[in-house]
Parts: sequence; structure tokens; C-alpha cells
Amino acid sequence: MRILIAPLDWGLGHATRCIPIIKYLLEKKHEVVIGADGRPLQLLKKEFPSLEFVVMPCYNISYSRNVFMVFKMAVQIPKILLGINREHALLKKIIKEKRIDAVISDNRFGLWSREVPCVFITHQLMVKSPFGEKIIHRLNVNYISKYSECWIPDQPPLSLLDKEGSLTAGLTGDLSHKFSLPKNAKFIGVLSRFESPQPPLQGGDKRHLLIILSGPEPQRTMFEKEILEQIKKNPILSLFLRGSLIVQGITERNERKKISKNVEIVSHLTSDALQKEILSSEIILSRPGYSTVMDMAVLGKKAIFVPTPGQTEQEYLADYFSEKKIAYSVLQKKFDLNIALKESEKYSGFTQKYSEKEFEKVVDDFLKLLNHPLTPP
Repeated sequence: MRILIAPLDWGLGHATRCIPIIKYLLEKKHEVVIGADGRPLQLLKKEFPSLEFVVMPCYNISYSRNVFMVFKMAVQIPKILLGINREHALLKKIIKEKRIDAVISDNRFGLWSREVPCVFITHQLMVKSPFGEKIIHRLNVNYISKYSECWIPDQPPLSLLDKEGSLTAGLTGDLSHKFSLPKNAKFIGVLSRFESPQPPLQGGDKRHLLIILSGPEPQRTMFEKEILEQIKKNPILSLFLRGSLIVQGITERNERKKISKNVEIVSHLTSDALQKEILSSEIILSRPGYSTVMDMAVLGKKAIFVPTPGQTEQEYLADYFSEKKIAYSVLQKKFDLNIALKESEKYSGFTQKYSEKEFEKVVDDFLKLLNHPLTPP
């Protein structure tokens, strides 16, 4: 079968969590066509250089330099809707020209079709907003209902019972568990491009800190500059950060250099290289994008989360894991690296074990649909 996989371009997380699905489909001897644009396209080309790619233009959303991101996004709704309509029209052409048998869309709302089965991947059934959450949820579900299936990368409610038998809220919290689910929803377990080390790594020399930068511009660059300034202005902090590494998340470059005696910076790392760096680091500093959260959970790491200003989803997840005493979090405008490192000692890190293979059964069941006549959603 020929399957189109197309992640949203808002940051790299939508692309990285598609990696295990792509690998599994290739193991099952299916042909994968990847539709992407921008840095997600560059990342996936480096991960899968032999695959076929098509450019699926992004929505061309501009991001704020301040915390008023919600309002800036609101005024761009017409542009987003236009982008959704354009990609829906483009999909019809791609299905015909590329002989596509099925589509897997990671948060691209326009990639549904009545010609072939289509999947929508999302963890954000509830969109965190200062207003109109129930209305936004209904609109969200309305789009999702156009797809054959909706895959939610988290544990299903029945597997979320704590020791006292009370229902917990998985890794997504309210984002997937607060409101009613679409009728086509399926929980697929934690979805990470990384695999839990078997057995877990023990001992050995470790980096003190690994900083993973990601997300949309200009905030990615602004946060990088703030971190570099703090390191350069504090020689004692620089000495304390023994063998530390900063990964910029800039896929179009291939550079590596030292910025101080104990700190290196690299443009980008492949999944295998990044996993090795994460496992060999004591603390991970990153945005709490949900794909990063899943990566930390699967690898059982200690994390410091600094949400992208104005991104309500990340701000919610940062607070969620901070309240659970799992990961220290701080707003970017209040970020102090020295304080963050000290405060992180009070938090447990991700200690619960998660399997990164649960999605395979759901994928197998979906593939069976390809051998039967399509029933329109």
C-alpha cells in the first residue's frame, strides 16, 4: 500500500512523533510518501533520505514576540482556514498522481478524503484558551469527524487508574481527557521516536545538562539568545555545566562549535544521535511540547520546562507536570538557568514506565481497512 504521512509544520514535534509510525509501516513493507514543508521537511529528509517526498505548504502563520499569541492567532483564523481549504484541494491531486491508498495527517485539518481512509493524529482535543474552550472543542471535533479515525497519543482512560483506583489524566491531562471524545477516537499509547534503553543505562560519565531548543520563530531564537547570554555572563555557571550541549533545532544547518570551555552547541541531531545525548545527560532543558513530553516519559528523564510564551498548550503542560512534582517549570521572562538547575533537584523526573510500541496494534487494525471497501465517515 502507498500511504501519505503529513505532519503539521508548527515546530518539529508533529514530524518527530510520526517517525515511529513511518518506520513501522516500512517494516510492514508498505510504501510511505511524506508530505511536509519547512523544517519538518528537512528533518524527515535526513531521517528517511530514500523516501518519496511532496511539498505540502504550511499555513504561513506568523508568531508573536510577546505573550499575546492567542490574540495574534485569532486574527489569523481566516488565513488558517484558507490553508486548510488549499491543502484539501492539494490532497485530491496527490491521491490521484501518487496513487495514495491511505492518509495519516498529524494535525493537518484539510487532509481528509472520501476516496481513501484517512487518519487524524492529535493529543489536543481540547484547545486551551482564555475564552470559548467548549465552542473551540466542538469546532475541533467537527473537523476530526471528517476522518476515518482519530489517533490520540496517550494512554486510554481505563489504563489510567492510580493505586487508589482513581482515574488519573495521563500525559495529556485535560487536553485529551476533559471533554467528550469524537466517535472515531482511538488511544494509541505514548508515541515517541525513541526507545526505552534495555536495560536502562547505569553509571558512566554524563553530561550535566542538555538543552533542546525547538518551536516556531522568533521565540526559538529569543530563548537561545537568553540562554547564551546567561552562560557567558556567569563564568561559574559555565564551569558547573560540565560537558553540556545545546541543540538548536535548526535542521537546515550542520554546524558544531564550542561556546565556552564546558558547553558546545550543535545545529541539529538525528534521532539516534539525540537519543544517545538525552540518555547520557542528567537534566534536559526544553519546551514542554507534547512530543518532547512523550520523549522524556519514554526515556525516563529529569526535565526543566520553559513554555513558549503565549502557547497555551505548553503553558498548561508545564503547570501540569510542575504540580505533579515531575518537572520544574518557569516562564521564559522569569527564566534563570542557575535557579532552574537548583530548583529541578526538588522534582522527581519521569519515573513511570511507558511502552512506545502500543501504537502498532492500532496501525495494524487500520491497515486492514485498506483491504475493504471504504465506508464514508
